[in-house]
Amino acid sequence: MSPHEAAGPLAATFLDLPVGSPGGSVELFLDLYTGERPPIPARAFMLGWSSPTHRIPTGLDLLPVAGKCLEGPAFGRYVAALRKVLAAAIDPARIGVLHLQHLAFGATPALIRALPLHPRIALVHGTDLIFAEAHRDQLQVLRETARVADAIVVPTGAMADHLLTDPPTRPTCTSSSHLRLLYAGRLTAEKGVGSLIKSLAPVPGVELSVAAPRAQFHSLVPLLQRAGVRARYLGWLRRPQLWRAFTEHDVLVMPSTTLEAMGLVALEAQACGLPVLYQLVPGLSEALAASGMATDFTHSAALARDLDRLRTSPGLLSVLRQAGYANAARYPLSATARSLHGLGRQLT
Repeated sequence: MSPHEAAGPLAATFLDLPVGSPGGSVELFLDLYTGERPPIPARAFMLGWSSPTHRIPTGLDLLPVAGKCLEGPAFGRYVAALRKVLAAAIDPARIGVLHLQHLAFGATPALIRALPLHPRIALVHGTDLIFAEAHRDQLQVLRETARVADAIVVPTGAMADHLLTDPPTRPTCTSSSHLRLLYAGRLTAEKGVGSLIKSLAPVPGVELSVAAPRAQFHSLVPLLQRAGVRARYLGWLRRPQLWRAFTEHDVLVMPSTTLEAMGLVALEAQACGLPVLYQLVPGLSEALAASGMATDFTHSAALARDLDRLRTSPGLLSVLRQAGYANAARYPLSATARSLHGLGRQLT
């Protein structure tokens, strides 16, 4: 038994996404459960097939199961297939606790059925709640998970500790007369990028950069063209690249239309000295509060007013930058890991 395993229960956890998928949930999952010495010792799984051309994080196992879906008889078959491969891959005697990523989707019922006798900690990621509103089968899974979970955790944010001690260097000044906005993340409907683009169209003096999955950005191009908004595409950036991009912009925009369970990218931006302009939605309002600047991305006049304040008010960006540093320091990954690990010890 390794020193990590001796320190607490070994978790079994499974994120129902293909390896390499974008998003804050994936980054948090990899931060917590993978690496040479993960903060939480675990048998950690994602979907995928081994390939010599793709580097798999240390400590992550891949489940070669196809058929991921959301509803109907196919969803039942998908869960059954996941349960079968999980049961074959995991020795129940080595596991102390289940960490259920999401209250819904296929991984959660499959992990519960593969290891039915272990304590269960369920982690809300936000997308599970959104999809449960739209899909009856996902709502059923969510309700059942909430019923059988021993604890439900709603994380507001977590980030890599070394960001706080060694953030990338920001330039001391910029010659640009424009406010450089950065959007970083997936471009799904609930992220609110459509509202951002429509509201930005009549606003002068801003430059928009987008760091997002390539296929999602290509789908966004027609809307950008119709609105007459020019956006610089940065690609889907790995985290060190993203942190450097933070230093090359003035504001991170977070136009999410619904709840954000974690808001990971906002906290990472703050740790790198980038102020955050955000929609006042659950999750973000808690994690950021006055350390960021709230606006209404659905109303162009309100957005224009707040962007003008950021561009012209002396010292405002600096004040937000310092508030962001202080706020990000409240959410070290080590604290999240300790809390989850401690909760696991209480349940085992």
